[in-house]
Amino acid sequence: MNQFVFEGKQKNVLFGLMALGVVCMLLTWFQDDVYHTRFWTNFLHNSFFFTGIAFISLFLYCGKVLMYSGWHTVFKRVWEASAQFLSVGLILLAVIVGGVYFGYHHLYHWADANSVANDELLQHKSKFLNKGWFLLATLGFGGVWYFWARKMRSISLDQDKHGDSTYSYYKLAKKWGAIFLPIAGFSSAAFIWQLIMSLDAHWYSTLFAWYATVSLLVSLLAFTILLLVYLKSKGYYHQVTIEHLHDLGKYLFAFSIFWTYLWFSQFMLIWYGNVGEETTYFKTRMEEYPINFWANFAMNFILPFFILLRNDTKRKYGSLVFISIIVLLGHWLDFFQMIKPGARHTAHELIEASANHHSSNLESDVKKVLISNTEPTKTIVSEEVKPEEHKAEEVKVGETHATANHAENAHMESANHDGAEAGHEGHHTPEFKVGFNIPGLLDLGTFVGFGAMFVFFLFIQLSKAPLVPINDPYLEESLHHHV
Repeated sequence: MNQFVFEGKQKNVLFGLMALGVVCMLLTWFQDDVYHTRFWTNFLHNSFFFTGIAFISLFLYCGKVLMYSGWHTVFKRVWEASAQFLSVGLILLAVIVGGVYFGYHHLYHWADANSVANDELLQHKSKFLNKGWFLLATLGFGGVWYFWARKMRSISLDQDKHGDSTYSYYKLAKKWGAIFLPIAGFSSAAFIWQLIMSLDAHWYSTLFAWYATVSLLVSLLAFTILLLVYLKSKGYYHQVTIEHLHDLGKYLFAFSIFWTYLWFSQFMLIWYGNVGEETTYFKTRMEEYPINFWANFAMNFILPFFILLRNDTKRKYGSLVFISIIVLLGHWLDFFQMIKPGARHTAHELIEASANHHSSNLESDVKKVLISNTEPTKTIVSEEVKPEEHKAEEVKVGETHATANHAENAHMESANHDGAEAGHEGHHTPEFKVGFNIPGLLDLGTFVGFGAMFVFFLFIQLSKAPLVPINDPYLEESLHHHV
């Protein structure tokens, strides 16, 4: 079968999983802190993750066209279709951008005017980290990517209908792909710096954009393997053989090692340089979020390295499916530990600043009460004071002193409590909290919901065109691919 049919049963399952994601997000909202930090970090995390997979699908597709690659041609429609999710991703990220611009979430430290006013480093970075550029760049870059995704898709579909021996559509695809790659390289780096790296506004790494991009690439490869195995089980893609899956397994193995190279290079250079503003990023994650930190390394390097090291494991459905699931979850966890600590620290600072402001106002009120009660008493000689009036005045004075003492005690208790909390944060690891230190069920449910939305949109796109392209000059090479 060369025409994918999006069945009602598949739609119902995906709708159910999307509903699960919505329920998890609602529960997260109502159980969250005053700034809804867990909710917004989950929204950013999953929106960026699946939008990033869509982007890297387009990037890899254009790269394959430009490098005269042919072995992937039979299933290239999978990457074409997943790249179309950029339209949905653009809408999702517009919600994040709107939150920064209009102030309905507080994910980014640099977006708070008071923080910038009191922070020389944030002032220095404000030419790049500001609301106007954040809005323009995020939506602008995303819009350009979606335009290219539509263009490359339309060229491919036109080739199906009107392709000839001159290969004019293939040559046109090469031209558009060649223009896109440098644009994508520079714009994706700025995109990652803004949305992910700037969550830790004081920190930066010149390797970070490379690192995050490769994480998305490995996620795409794992997802491609899982999707092809699923579609083959449904009777589609009989042209995709174990040879194609073997090559995808080699890609998964190779880029998992490349991801590890970047992971270690970034860590080693920062450790060796020993600059405080840089080391705090890894120090925080190793000491306060050790489960995420080491699970990330194990799932994304140790397991894929030893499982895919043997040649035969890359030719077995079971081992490929197993490691693809592990790697996909592992790189989702990778972005989880990129996002959560910085956003949590920002929320903590805002809550602490709000508490200090409240404490300052309370102290001011106490001083006013105490001053009013220490004013000299005026003595009236000419009027006779009745016993009843004298008693009433005594009662009022007693009540006033009691009020002042109560306010002063409350202020002292509040100050002691704030001081204890500040001491705790300053000298001990922050409280272990599910949703930040490790993903909880609500976080995983949200991931499933976003993943279902991604697959739903992908299936719609797959159903609009033949699964195997027609008139592609490399189709025969791909059909007879053997290693």
